[in-house]
Amino acid sequence: MTADAALAEQPLTKDEVLASIRARATEFQNLRHIPQDVVDQFKALGVYRAFVPARFGGDEISPAAFCRLIEDISAADASAGWVASFGVSATYLSTLPTDTYAEIFGKNPDTVFAGAMFPPQPAKTVAGGYEVTGQWPWGSGIMGADLAGAGIKVEDQNTKLPLIAIMPKAKVEVVDTWKTLGLRATGSHDIKVDRVVVPREWTFIRGSKPTMDDRIFRYPSMALASQVLAVVALGAARAALDFLHNSGSRQSVTGAPKPGARPYLQTEYAKARGMYLGAQALFYDTLDEAYAELEHQETVSRDTHIRLRLVASKAAKDGAEAARMAFALGGSAAINEGHPLGRYMLDAAGVAQHAFLSEGTWTGAGAAMFDEPTMPGYP
Repeated sequence: MTADAALAEQPLTKDEVLASIRARATEFQNLRHIPQDVVDQFKALGVYRAFVPARFGGDEISPAAFCRLIEDISAADASAGWVASFGVSATYLSTLPTDTYAEIFGKNPDTVFAGAMFPPQPAKTVAGGYEVTGQWPWGSGIMGADLAGAGIKVEDQNTKLPLIAIMPKAKVEVVDTWKTLGLRATGSHDIKVDRVVVPREWTFIRGSKPTMDDRIFRYPSMALASQVLAVVALGAARAALDFLHNSGSRQSVTGAPKPGARPYLQTEYAKARGMYLGAQALFYDTLDEAYAELEHQETVSRDTHIRLRLVASKAAKDGAEAARMAFALGGSAAINEGHPLGRYMLDAAGVAQHAFLSEGTWTGAGAAMFDEPTMPGYP
């Protein structure tokens, strides 16, 4: 191999990947998914092996470190950040039998998993496992996945949480249904399965106790699932505020004072930036505190567990509001089709609409604080 060829095969740096994502945002919007070459770049950055234990070739990074990476990607493009966030799936799959987990990640720690879990579809018990048939919405990241998961219900697994059947992506049909305004490029199409037999050892109950005792697997799984999505809103808000800041120094074409010299913009920009910074600081401080607890004890404290869910909801809501404020300060130009501020606002709003982060999650946190019954995922 020549020196030039060896240099050409060097993976891109993180900064190079982010710059490329920013430059290709319109391409992603037109495709309505993140293309495979970008998913491959995420693999090179360690997105999909981030939570995989070192004994299987993973990096074992902390939740906060992973979320910071996802926020950076989301600031370049929120849909790309959303797809990258499913690197968290290595923790979902920790409830699989250890041998199955080892077969997946021991062979390839950069395995990409995408799942569509609700509503669970009836599956037949057959020789060799479960026969799975059905169609599921919200298959985020399915276009670049290696493995796909589908929510099923079977008579001998009567649980409140869905049973997830895992199969090769090649056995899944992707049905083109994703035509949205926000998070348009996530490729969250329906997945369709027709009589695929999935062995029992390739199924797991979403939210059940992991089969391994690694520190990351003792971190509350539903809290982590909400956190990796919430930071996408923080990334979109950061991008919106940075865009507004950079454009604020440009002279107006009408001869009016440049935007950054206008008192109303200065005031509202400071409020929006403060909202973003406050949510961001509380978010990462809480994640670091929880992970530190798990260094010395089996589980996080009840109070910490509640706050882990609360800070995710706050990050999503405050990120969406900060992006909306930036859009409002963008003036009449911001309403043009394809304007970055409109995209940032819609992407951040889409994050806050997710079931893990929507208004009901505030009720769940409040109920837990008063020791009242609450939804799954809260202590």
